[in-house]
Amino acid sequence: MRKINIFDTTLRDGEQSAGVNLNLHEKLEIARQLERLGVDIIEAGFPAASKGDFQAVKQIAETIKGCSVTGLSRSVQSDIDAAWEALKGGAEPRLHLFIATSPIHMAHKLRMTPEQVIEAAVSAVKYAKRYFPIVQWSAEDACRSELPFLAEIISKVIEAGASVINIPDTVGYITPKEYGEIFTFLKNNVQNIEKVSLSAHCHDDLGMAVANSLAAIEHGATQIEGTINGIGERAGNAALEEIAVALYIRKDYYNATTRLNLQEIKRTSNLVSKLTGMVIPANKAVVGKNAFAHESGIHQDGVLKEKTTYEIISPELVGVQSNSMVLGKHSGRHALRNRVEELGYTLSEEEINKLFVRFKELADKKKDITDDDLVALIFEEKFDHFKEFYQLSSIQVQYGTNQIPTAVVVLTDGQGNEIQEAATGSGSVEALYNTLERCFQTDVTLLDYRIESVSGGRDALAQVFVKVRANEIETSGRGTAQDVLEASAKAYINAVNRVFMIEKMREENQKVAIR
Repeated sequence: MRKINIFDTTLRDGEQSAGVNLNLHEKLEIARQLERLGVDIIEAGFPAASKGDFQAVKQIAETIKGCSVTGLSRSVQSDIDAAWEALKGGAEPRLHLFIATSPIHMAHKLRMTPEQVIEAAVSAVKYAKRYFPIVQWSAEDACRSELPFLAEIISKVIEAGASVINIPDTVGYITPKEYGEIFTFLKNNVQNIEKVSLSAHCHDDLGMAVANSLAAIEHGATQIEGTINGIGERAGNAALEEIAVALYIRKDYYNATTRLNLQEIKRTSNLVSKLTGMVIPANKAVVGKNAFAHESGIHQDGVLKEKTTYEIISPELVGVQSNSMVLGKHSGRHALRNRVEELGYTLSEEEINKLFVRFKELADKKKDITDDDLVALIFEEKFDHFKEFYQLSSIQVQYGTNQIPTAVVVLTDGQGNEIQEAATGSGSVEALYNTLERCFQTDVTLLDYRIESVSGGRDALAQVFVKVRANEIETSGRGTAQDVLEASAKAYINAVNRVFMIEKMREENQKVAIR
């Protein structure tokens, strides 16, 4: 069987999804989980884009040793230099270079002739090879490029030292048949093509990213790029979990395999969903909550008699657990630590101690603490604190059918100062958010609000996800509590804190640029 390398770009292309802003701790947690999943390459970011991106790529490269870590770079020496400084401490440093090759991009974006584009691409690859043992070169908008020109520039970057050639469907324009034909054309018309691996990178604008990626494999691609849950700019990227499971289930047809640990798929999917705030559709293939549900009486009868009548994928294959460990108020610190490790999370001693306090507080109110409850507490403790900004001290909401909803909120800022405000609204949540906006002294627009229970039962934890825009920055936030209004307040504060964090990073980047 052919081995297909999996190139995960969740932390770079995936983070370009509208409203997604991951901090360093969140990126590291996702990177560790991708390493457990068994991806071959993690694209950790764009080191030259900002100081924050540089630091994230650098720390991920120095932390992850089970796979190669790469970063994106334009065909510019300063970008390549920044990428090397960020990636040189990795187990297998590699660079992902790109330049546009379609007539529309060359004319309107780059404002360069085809000859100038070839010269820039070759020069960049030669320069990158001074540092990086592996250089991947991508032809941005390859699928709308003229094939003879594409073959010419690929031949020249291979001569310059490129090890991997990536053919991106940048705007999700092409069909599976056409995409496969591009790979066949290049194999037949680029004389030195056997020196490199061919890679596919597909976007889902027309809903064909996974189909196009599989077509590329049929026509000789040995590397597939995509994201967990298919997240990404516009309509997203190819969903890696769907491609991996398709190759496994239909290995008789594709005769290809990956090194992914498929049982880590569900855990990885959930982690990415929670940290990005992007909910997985119930009917999403492989990881949606309805992927293994059967409502039709005929289907239920068949599955009860023999699962394979209607289930081509077993839930266990992708890590869906039919039962989970239940902890309670008599569970000790050791049992908690073990379960946290079994769930795949890495916490420091201080974080474990703080989590144990929160766990005991919840156990006094809720009889059984499920894995989902525990994960929600981990997220709140590990990822959702911004100590340098605002913390919720208390809320009080007054509501009645014949009264005007009123909220009183007390926050603590980064200097330890208390801020107290009150406001009204047409409903409890609006009153709460109007009050918080007064505390922030910043205009905040609520773009989206979602609430869901973490587990079943009247005593279930509530989890709220919001998307906001403030100071021309769009971001998301999440909050968890047994009370839906407290969870709503925490989510709103979390989102606005992320806005302030982004502003702080931008100010630091400007100071560095001035120096």
